[in-house]
Amino acid sequence: MAENGKVIDLFCGAGGLSLGAHFAGYRTALAVDVDANLTSSFGENFPGVKLLQKDLSKVSGQFLLGQAGLKANEVSGIIGGPPCQGFSLMGRRDATDPRNALIGHFFRLVGEIKPQFFVMENVPGILLGNAKQALDDLIDGLKGYEILGPVRVNASDFGAATNRERVIVIGIRKGQIAQPELDKQKVAKKSFVRSAISDLPEPIAEGWGIYRPMSKISSYATRARKVHARLGATLFKQATRAGRVSGLQPTQHTPEVQLRFSSVLPGTNDAVSRCPRLTWDALAPTLRAGTGPDHGSFQSIRPIHPDHDRVITVREAARLQGFPDWFKFHDTKWHSFRMIGNSVSPFMSEALLKAVASQF
Repeated sequence: MAENGKVIDLFCGAGGLSLGAHFAGYRTALAVDVDANLTSSFGENFPGVKLLQKDLSKVSGQFLLGQAGLKANEVSGIIGGPPCQGFSLMGRRDATDPRNALIGHFFRLVGEIKPQFFVMENVPGILLGNAKQALDDLIDGLKGYEILGPVRVNASDFGAATNRERVIVIGIRKGQIAQPELDKQKVAKKSFVRSAISDLPEPIAEGWGIYRPMSKISSYATRARKVHARLGATLFKQATRAGRVSGLQPTQHTPEVQLRFSSVLPGTNDAVSRCPRLTWDALAPTLRAGTGPDHGSFQSIRPIHPDHDRVITVREAARLQGFPDWFKFHDTKWHSFRMIGNSVSPFMSEALLKAVASQF
């Protein structure tokens, strides 16, 4: 694939946006995030990409350019999903959450660096009340860009097996990106839970297992097993080629919980934990992140497997979100689920960046 240019990934987390950018022909020159746990495996998944652990409210565009080793005119794009928990409709909306202000710093850094384009992702809650007015003001204050958005999109429209609605804003310095260009990236038929996870093995204590024998695997699973030439840790890519997959650590449930889960029908929720049971031939619900140590260390609600009376594994969650099997996560389930729940689906980010690339 021809290289389309270099991008800077702000609030990069695990790297869902960077992964989609690479799939679309771009390369990440610099990735920045303040959370060491969310970025713990970034360097292994993106060899050669510089990762900077910094609070983006305290850095300038010129500083980032220096860290990336680039001049302003060498930056094709800035991508990022500023922390959104204060806007989220899933939790308690909090207009005073300091993470909300980081959206302003995203637009500030775009204005200072002036890349050819930018892509910002956030939650639907940003379109409500004062948050929407603040977003409109930030967009209006950014000069020199033709803007698409804010637009609601769903990761399932681009192939991910999860119902994950998000809001995007895309800006291009020269020309205007049209909605039809984004619509062209949408899939004709949605992928469901069965095609995403049915070939994955059951949980195993050591965390590694062998793919379930099947006469035919889905195109979704085939994509997940495809190894990338430049990305990924050698060990994980070798394992994928050999038919082994990671992220299978089990979650220990008491007999009482297992009994309770056994009565939960597909598409309904456990009355106590509120964990939803997945349905084989439907989309998974939005995967939630939970919180880090700075916000109470609350674990996310994890879906129950369609057939087995347990919550899904890290690898099953990663598949539903659209991550390839060679992609490494944190050594703990807690932070791995945080990484996945906070991430942009690579299916969606690839589609967004392909739509952008088509404009140049």
